[in-house]
Amino acid sequence: MLKSLLASLLTCSVALPALAAPDANQVQARDIFSHLIAFKTEIGQGQVPVMASYLADQFRAAGFPDSDIHIIPHGETAAMVVRYRGNGTGGKPIALMAHMDVVTAKPEDWQRDPFKLIEENGYFYGRGTEDIKSGVTVLAANFIQLKKAGFVPTRDLIIVYTGDEETSQDTMNDLVKSHRDLVDAEFALNTDAGGGELGEDGKPLVFGLQTAEKAYADFELTTRNSGGHSSLPRADNAIYELADALKKVQGYAFPVMSNDTTVASFKALGASTQGKVGQAMRDFAKDPHDAAAAAVLAAEPSEVGKTRTTCVATMLRGGHADNALPQSATANINCRVFPGVAIETVRKTLQDLVGSKVEVTLIGHAVASDASPLRPDVVAAVTKAVHSIRPGVAVTPVQESGATDGIYFRAAGIPTYGVNGMFMKNSDSFAHGLNERVPVKSFYDDLAYWHVLLTTLAGPGTAK
Repeated sequence: MLKSLLASLLTCSVALPALAAPDANQVQARDIFSHLIAFKTEIGQGQVPVMASYLADQFRAAGFPDSDIHIIPHGETAAMVVRYRGNGTGGKPIALMAHMDVVTAKPEDWQRDPFKLIEENGYFYGRGTEDIKSGVTVLAANFIQLKKAGFVPTRDLIIVYTGDEETSQDTMNDLVKSHRDLVDAEFALNTDAGGGELGEDGKPLVFGLQTAEKAYADFELTTRNSGGHSSLPRADNAIYELADALKKVQGYAFPVMSNDTTVASFKALGASTQGKVGQAMRDFAKDPHDAAAAAVLAAEPSEVGKTRTTCVATMLRGGHADNALPQSATANINCRVFPGVAIETVRKTLQDLVGSKVEVTLIGHAVASDASPLRPDVVAAVTKAVHSIRPGVAVTPVQESGATDGIYFRAAGIPTYGVNGMFMKNSDSFAHGLNERVPVKSFYDDLAYWHVLLTTLAGPGTAK
């Protein structure tokens, strides 16, 4: 899940109200959570397959057969797929997503051991508590608890754990392309997106149901020259030409766009947002062609990516010697592409902007996707599950400016919905930063939320 990293600058803790003693299901989930946090599933550590093996043992102990537990190696990492067999009366399977890897954490910079689950002042601390080993845990714990209770879903439920969401996302790409039979589903529910927001007073404000996300794409702009001696400067300088090209990119605004999700989101958020931004949200929801409203939203840092594709320069390199004219200069342009826009369309737009003397190339691979439709069954089930832990909270469709593994499912024709059940304050979000944490109550609420969500969408089955 992607939230503001500005909160990572805050290191103080405020004690939360005391909680009741955890029940048996919560104790089991906490134990799994503790084990998962201890695995150093950073890039380069080779611990994702080890963590997957631990999870496989938990599923086997709960009664899942080996034939329904798959660990798919991929270099130093791995993906994992676990199928909960249903009775086949409810249609195609539902996929449930989370990722096992985490962003690198340097223990010397943390106030606590990042690879030990520590409960303190009403919070669980540790790398991955928010992003997203909590999601890995609640899916596994619900599968285990439902299996032991004798629940038989009306359709297959498929857990899809990936191993490199924070880096290359190759494991999800491989699953969709080479193991489609294992993960094919009518739709997918993603723990790594969406979620509930608490005000700073602890009261719930809104729950975001993520139905779309922007594609991530990096492009290189390169200028080339024969170079020469720096004592003989010429007008055709690769660095100057790149600088001119970058100014053109800086001055360009991609066309304003909208979809059902962004319109519904601005309508809902505009009702409770004050000032000119709130008015712009309401105006844009009424008329997505309102240029004035779009301009106000584009000037607001938290809203800038919701109405168009954005591209920004992020890295530079050029020249080869202090006393030589540069033979080349290169800039990285990072783009977040609006759903429904082809990656090649963005590349061509950049090429047209900078002219034929500048090479524009896509770096690596990029995947674009459309927004997922607002399925009434998903919206109703999510609303029921949210209200089971936070009665009356509004459920609002949202589009994410960041990217998750969900984009691969959407691109493969599997509608995907970010439905993380965690409610948090913005000031408590330390994902990717120091001292990552989640409220203990929110973790246990998330466990209960997923029980309601799964039994609603794949029930009525049987449970003791």
